[in-house]
Amino acid sequence: MNNVVEISKDEHRLEAAGHWVLRMNEGLSSSQKTALESWLSEDTRNLDAFMEVAEVWDETACLARLAELFPKPRRRRLPQQRLALATAAVLVLAVFAASLFFTSNLSFPGFGSGPATATADGTQHFETAIGEHSTAILADGTVVILNTNSQIEVAYSDDARVVHLVRGEIHVEVVEDPRRPLSVVAGDRIVQAVGTAFSVEITQDQQIDLVVTEGLVVVGVRAPGMRRIVAPPVIAQSDDNTVAAGENLLMGADQEVATSVSAEEIEIKLSWREGSLIFQSEPLEQALAEVERYTTVKFVFVDENLKTRAVSGRYRAGDVDSLLVALRMNFNITHEIAEDGSVLLSSL
Repeated sequence: MNNVVEISKDEHRLEAAGHWVLRMNEGLSSSQKTALESWLSEDTRNLDAFMEVAEVWDETACLARLAELFPKPRRRRLPQQRLALATAAVLVLAVFAASLFFTSNLSFPGFGSGPATATADGTQHFETAIGEHSTAILADGTVVILNTNSQIEVAYSDDARVVHLVRGEIHVEVVEDPRRPLSVVAGDRIVQAVGTAFSVEITQDQQIDLVVTEGLVVVGVRAPGMRRIVAPPVIAQSDDNTVAAGENLLMGADQEVATSVSAEEIEIKLSWREGSLIFQSEPLEQALAEVERYTTVKFVFVDENLKTRAVSGRYRAGDVDSLLVALRMNFNITHEIAEDGSVLLSSL
């Protein structure tokens, strides 16, 4: 069992190293350089992982710049298992770099640039535009991925971690800290966790859609008049306020609907994290409403019967041209572009 955990940690470390290699290749700001120095210094295995990925990637320029930070970086022959992991990290990095078909901003600890801004009270603001997604690594290592057209405000104190979802959708991978539960405040709801992974979306009709992918969370109601970035109290766990991995809770003004979701359904629902949209026998009207979240293009049904046509497939978020080609080839649906730029859909 110990070996399994260690491999998982190696994979995580190598993935982080891969991101650093990519960022270094693009050029580091002074604050980013400081953050990299800090990450490399906190554990000798971080330096090893960085060198392994850089060597497999054959980034001699990265190694040269690394030598400026660490005068005597160690080169060593990689054991077969480590070589395989490093190679896998490089492949993931290559796919990641090649698949950035819409803007993605990465924010690592200590970065002064990226999608974050800060106010005088220390609150950080992260925001994405339509068609963008962004990964923010917070001060404690918690990872927050923002979907298209999303905004959050983040405030940490000695006894609380608060993420206010102003709009849009986020996926949160919480670093465990029993002393400071992390609360996501969305609308009039509070989703609270110590260490787990979950996604929260404010839907177009202002419902709160929660999906837990790992561990469990507790859900509470925000007190009327409570300022949105104030730390909520710790919510006591009970049978009727706990949502576990593999569960979906849709919270509206009048009711809450809880359902179980399979691993496949979670993959489909969260495919936006990889820049994809997956539909399985989805009504076309509903599928295109999801597509519209990632683009300014609007779809109009000239043929009303098309609204209920079931469509399936994996599409790139924001890539309307490829979608229209797929609709024509696979579903016999043609289109015209109106003067206002909207897409008029009709049957062939």
